[in-house]
Amino acid sequence: MTGSRVVALGHYQPAKVLTNDDLAAMVDTSDEWITSRVGIKTRHVGGPDEPVDEMAAHAAAKALATAGLGPSDIDLVLVATSTAIDRSPSMAARVAARLGMGSPAVMDINVVCSGFTHALATADHAIRAGAATRALVIGADKMADIADWTDRSTCVLLGDGAGAAVVTADASADDAPGGPGIGPVLWGSVPEMGNAVRIEGTPPRFAQEGQSVYRWATTQLPPIARRVCEKAGIAPEDLGAVVLHQANLRIIEPVARKIGAVNAVIARDVVDSGNTSAASIPMALSKLVERGEVASGAPVLLFGFGGNLSYAGQVIRCP
Repeated sequence: MTGSRVVALGHYQPAKVLTNDDLAAMVDTSDEWITSRVGIKTRHVGGPDEPVDEMAAHAAAKALATAGLGPSDIDLVLVATSTAIDRSPSMAARVAARLGMGSPAVMDINVVCSGFTHALATADHAIRAGAATRALVIGADKMADIADWTDRSTCVLLGDGAGAAVVTADASADDAPGGPGIGPVLWGSVPEMGNAVRIEGTPPRFAQEGQSVYRWATTQLPPIARRVCEKAGIAPEDLGAVVLHQANLRIIEPVARKIGAVNAVIARDVVDSGNTSAASIPMALSKLVERGEVASGAPVLLFGFGGNLSYAGQVIRCP
């Protein structure tokens, strides 16, 4: 059984930027109110001509170019999203068509904010089982389409974007000194609290019980994240970076501190991008790598959490 590793990353965000002052002209809020409660300063918002699959395809094309691979080299496409409006074709199928791929397996994965880490684990499992050799794993969401722009408690959180990873088979991935290329996943959920984060109705709208999510994330998730490190054989203090779901700076910073990753770079892309759901982890990691803030081969904790009150995490080696 071969292992797998992430060899390249890419990200995309719409050009339009919505500032806190812009939002203050739309709802009863202010820059100080938003910054003090969630740490967000700006977010990118796509227009009607920027569907989810287009954002996903832009991020995927960038990741493929960085990997030195062409669309025909990919045999599995997974898109994590919760904002696909149509049932079929799937976002994965549309991305494959946009990029001119051959005949890859195509699947969408909807686990909301932890979708990317679920999809990354699924790609790793497929490669280890011999069902795929090169996978494109994408997180893409257009949260502006499901935002209630009259609700100041939620609309200030949301942004649009996409992030992508190219994952390839690697027979030596599990034997490297920095830990496995993609470590074992630890995933689960709290079904009885699933209604704490919702995308419901016609048209669909995002809603959440903010205090319940905050308490769950800051108290229950740190020990789970430490177990992710244990499964990978990595001590938290040896992590090069921690990339949590970019939900809220007031969640990211205390959770990272409680994990014990005292030497790690902590992704804080939420400040500039807001909560982009499944896009947040690959987009934040792609930016860290692009800026040279994490060394190639360094162990990086990826940990998604949110909708369904689900979670999934793994330690990967930085491409």
